[in-house]
Amino acid sequence: MYGEEQEDGPKGTFESYKAEGDILYKQGEFRKAIDAFTTANEMVPTDKNCLVARSKCYLQLGDTTKALQDAEASLSEDKDFPLGLLQKSEVLYSMGDFEMALVFYHRGHKLRPELQEFRLGIQKAQEAIDNSVGSPARVKLSKEGDLSFFAKQDEKVTKKKPTYAYKAAKVQEKKMAPKSGTSEKTVKQLLGEMYGDKEYLERLLKETDPTSRSGNAIYDLVTEGLHYLNTRTDFWRQQKPMYARKKNRIVQRKGDGMKNNYNQYVINELEKIDEAQAAANYDESLKMAQKCLKQVESWPVDSVNNKSEVVANLHSAMGNAHLELGQFDSSLKHHQRDLDIANKENSEDAKSRALDNLGRVYARSQKYQKAIGVWEEKLPLSKSALESTWLFHEIGRCCLELNKLQDAKDYGEKSMAAAEEAKDDVWKLNASVLIAQAEVKLGDLQNAADSFERSLEMAKLQGDSAAERAITKALEDVNDRIVKGVRGEDTVETEQTKDTEEAPQTTEQTEEKLTANEEQSVPVEDEDDNDKVENDNEGTNDNTADNKTDELEESQKEEEQTVAE
Repeated sequence: MYGEEQEDGPKGTFESYKAEGDILYKQGEFRKAIDAFTTANEMVPTDKNCLVARSKCYLQLGDTTKALQDAEASLSEDKDFPLGLLQKSEVLYSMGDFEMALVFYHRGHKLRPELQEFRLGIQKAQEAIDNSVGSPARVKLSKEGDLSFFAKQDEKVTKKKPTYAYKAAKVQEKKMAPKSGTSEKTVKQLLGEMYGDKEYLERLLKETDPTSRSGNAIYDLVTEGLHYLNTRTDFWRQQKPMYARKKNRIVQRKGDGMKNNYNQYVINELEKIDEAQAAANYDESLKMAQKCLKQVESWPVDSVNNKSEVVANLHSAMGNAHLELGQFDSSLKHHQRDLDIANKENSEDAKSRALDNLGRVYARSQKYQKAIGVWEEKLPLSKSALESTWLFHEIGRCCLELNKLQDAKDYGEKSMAAAEEAKDDVWKLNASVLIAQAEVKLGDLQNAADSFERSLEMAKLQGDSAAERAITKALEDVNDRIVKGVRGEDTVETEQTKDTEEAPQTTEQTEEKLTANEEQSVPVEDEDDNDKVENDNEGTNDNTADNKTDELEESQKEEEQTVAE
């Protein structure tokens, strides 16, 4: 592509070639990117950014010489060009010239202190120097000493035996041999997984015939690959010598040991807490959880695996202990903390656990509506039919307590369906009893009796004698209510018939009844007062008789009207 363009002249613009080089660089096509940047550089030789980009490509291919040439070329006109300084520093660092790299990192940092690349470069160059020659703090200089060491060295030089010609071949072989500081064992440790690639390339190089056309191409590629690995080996050896690597492994091993100790401590404590709660020793489990939480919170963040998850588990354990001890407010606080951590870490399992426990706290403290809200939020997080049947049953129980009878029955039916899906007979029984209880309160006694009968059969099949006795008693109560309801209806009908039969009385009977009442209502008086009463009531006797007659007539009319009705 680029060869044809060089014959006929570039067919694109500077910006297009530069942009194409950037894309090829990101795709890892470094050679093609070099061609694109070279074409762009021929069009605009003074562009500094293009030289820096091509230098990066050379550096990726391990050609530090050409990379340094382009980096220095970008600084030819502007010695303070930040990208040129950074690229030259990176090239020098890759060449193992850490001191000069540190100089240019500092120069760039002084010009552009806001760039993080210069600050990181200073750190890594300083670390490489420390690894190579040691930290200055470790070197203790003293004024005392003698020069006998140098005198002995001079004596060795003067007494050195002459080198004979027959050893020339061996000297030449030594030149071709690996450096004294780079043994195969060291190379293997430095290259790591790439040491296998090195061995493969060396075998391929021996088996390749460079005289043929295809063999020559393979030979060049293999040679280039081995050259890259050798240069990388020298660089890594200078950057971090083996003694520094060994020290890091020791420190890391110690750190891993401490971390393993932390993890083992947490696991042991959680197991002890679970055992204490299983044995109903809630006070003891609460004290252990509080102590463990205090210890874990004092550790560094990376001291244990998933520290936040450990803290959430401890809050959950403390919440359960407080719940069993009847301390609802404290239990609610710890389970809410568990939920907050679960939401922060976006952990569905921890969130499901926290919502489950919060619902139990609300239900035990008779805050049924809040329990319903929490458990309904947990429903989408249910991962099994067995978990769903439990949730539906508990929500239904809360609805029953709140006298939401139809909702209680609906949730009971949902619990039954989930129990059938899970094939769990115990929860089938629980759901059936819930449905029967809701039907009793709804007044649907016949269906309630049927539901209790089905529940009774389930209890018998499961051999649950306690449930069998309770259901039998409930069934008898429902049947009694059904019978009493029928008797009540018969009694009402009998009383209505009796009233109807006694209603049609004769006028004479009514008059006799009224007269008798009047006679009973007249008071008995003394004989001495009779004359006085007669004299006082002479003017009113006639009126009283007329009034009684009128009242009698009205009573007769009312009785006649009643009989007619």
